[in-house]
Amino acid sequence: MTVRRRELIVGLGAAAVLCRSPAHAQATGRPGRVGVLSPGKPPPEDAFEQSRWFEAGLRERGWLPGTDLLIDYRYAAGKLDRLPELAKELAGIPVDAIVARGLTIAAARQATARIPIVMVADPDPVRSGFVASLGRPGGNITGFSTQALDSAPKQLQLLREALPSASCVAVLTNGAFPDRDDMARIATAAATLRLKTVEFPITSSDQLPAAFTKMGEAAAEAVLVSPMLWFIDAKQLAAIAIERRLPTIHNLRQFAEAGVLMSYGADFVELHRRSAEFVIKLLKGADPAELPVEQPTKFELVVNLTTAQALRLDMPPLLLARADKVIE
Repeated sequence: MTVRRRELIVGLGAAAVLCRSPAHAQATGRPGRVGVLSPGKPPPEDAFEQSRWFEAGLRERGWLPGTDLLIDYRYAAGKLDRLPELAKELAGIPVDAIVARGLTIAAARQATARIPIVMVADPDPVRSGFVASLGRPGGNITGFSTQALDSAPKQLQLLREALPSASCVAVLTNGAFPDRDDMARIATAAATLRLKTVEFPITSSDQLPAAFTKMGEAAAEAVLVSPMLWFIDAKQLAAIAIERRLPTIHNLRQFAEAGVLMSYGADFVELHRRSAEFVIKLLKGADPAELPVEQPTKFELVVNLTTAQALRLDMPPLLLARADKVIE
């Protein structure tokens, strides 16, 4: 979707507020209040633009931020150890609901078992222990499952198409949250493509140079980045990958836009917009325990052709034809 089209949609949503009357304000005599817990930095430094797309989603559904809905933002600015404290602040206001993404979900759950929590992105909320099942969450958490862990086989296939002669793929993982089951699934998927995988765990962007040095020593020919490493610096990752001549794929398109060769995964802009829908349902009285967790309906492939040229890599025409976006 182009920027112009997005602006048009937001504009239409703003116009729609002239004829709306949210049920929450009518029922309580006050606007709803929602807390948004973010691991990143405030705008305009937030590469994921969580606040922009969440508020756009509210407007599209006839709710005007600041009038029908008060929003309290808390940003960890990459300091994940601050998340529990920030989540407690939101719970103590108190807010009527909390919107949380990724690693912030656990902090929000720890802060409250009463306030409804909308998770914008978790790879597998059942396995994470956030919900009992997708159909009936059973607690105070609902929202979206990104199925990001299930994207790895497709990402490996894309790397195989781009690099037909490759034999070894490095897997960059979150060392603070090791997942043996996930690595086993990746290794199994890689084996069907005649690829060997080698894991390189890190916990921060500062460890990227050393990790890529070790990848070179292991003769890795490409890099698959775990979805649990969404918090690393995208531009730094892209720069190092180009410098070390290692084609890299991530599940977030922001990384491809920053210079990583490819991304394949759920459309996170759409998830942030649609998180507004969950918030509205909860403010209208829906029970999070009975509100089914949804899965993404759209997965997008983004290819950075400028990076491919820097890597001296000829991308297959059929792969480029399937891409939702090609960056030139």
